Amino acid sequence: MDVALVGFGTVGQGVAEAIATKNHVLEQSLGDKVRIVAAFDSSTYAVDKSGLDPLDLVKRKAAKGKLGKVRKDSIAEMLKALDYDTLVEMTPTNIKDAQPGLSHIRAALGKGRDVITSNKGPLALKFRELANLAEKNECELRFEASVGGATPVINMARELLVCERICSIRGIMNGTCNFILSRMESEGIPYEPALREAQQMGFAEADPSYDIDGIDSACKAAILANAIMGLDITVHDVERTGIRGINLDAVNLAMQERKVVRLIGEVTSRGAEVSPRLIPRGHPLSISGTLNLFHIRTDLAGEITVAGRGAGRYETASAVMADIYTVMKLRRSIGQRD
Repeated sequence: MDVALVGFGTVGQGVAEAIATKNHVLEQSLGDKVRIVAAFDSSTYAVDKSGLDPLDLVKRKAAKGKLGKVRKDSIAEMLKALDYDTLVEMTPTNIKDAQPGLSHIRAALGKGRDVITSNKGPLALKFRELANLAEKNECELRFEASVGGATPVINMARELLVCERICSIRGIMNGTCNFILSRMESEGIPYEPALREAQQMGFAEADPSYDIDGIDSACKAAILANAIMGLDITVHDVERTGIRGINLDAVNLAMQERKVVRLIGEVTSRGAEVSPRLIPRGHPLSISGTLNLFHIRTDLAGEITVAGRGAGRYETASAVMADIYTVMKLRRSIGQRD
């Protein structure tokens, strides 16, 4: 399968490395390998119909800060002219207008190409449009990496639980917030010092608004609502309250009642919400640290809990590789039927 990688930061480089180390698994299982025929970063690109060496791309980016030639045209325009099977879109999330990822995905789906993405922006703002475009052009649109990183919640819900009625999904969808609240609880330190510690350890950005105001969790909740509950909402439809207002008194009061405070995203057939909740100690959602966790309630299987790392170079690459495998398997079965 020929792929075009768009976005070559931490995630993109992790995916390139994963392709290099896991191609033999794909070949043994499916009789085919992934060939990178194009790679783009924010300003440069490399194209080779015979295939680019993924590890060489990573080394080149590290050594020179670029992949090759400087682009003169937009990536979206170049994608329309390129010959490839699948777009792997990994540019940073932008929840204002979802660009440039939205244009990249539209260009690929419009050309009848499958898309795999880790980018929350296009899905949190234009999910139904993109899903309809994929269906119209008989393409796959896969996005396991957009919610929960290495935690397999979307594919599990849509494939392994396909015969279930999923009543609700509640989850810890942001590891940064969970780390801050956990530290306030375990060490008795106020919110601001806990936030600074998260920043010093690299869990939070210099501007932590995206995490602590619940925006990241709201994006993920919107994606789950659309992909699993069949809704048609955007991140702006998610009722959202972050953790800025949580003080040490609230945490201590919860502890006296044998409860913890956690930022919980909840998705039902009625919509989605993100807000701090009181969770009983011992409940799966009372987990501490930086993990993501999803608690799914179904009609047949009852309650199912899955946890894992929600971010990281190889964690996100793991989810992308799972989608690559699925797309390759689907295309192989279609080819065999034809």
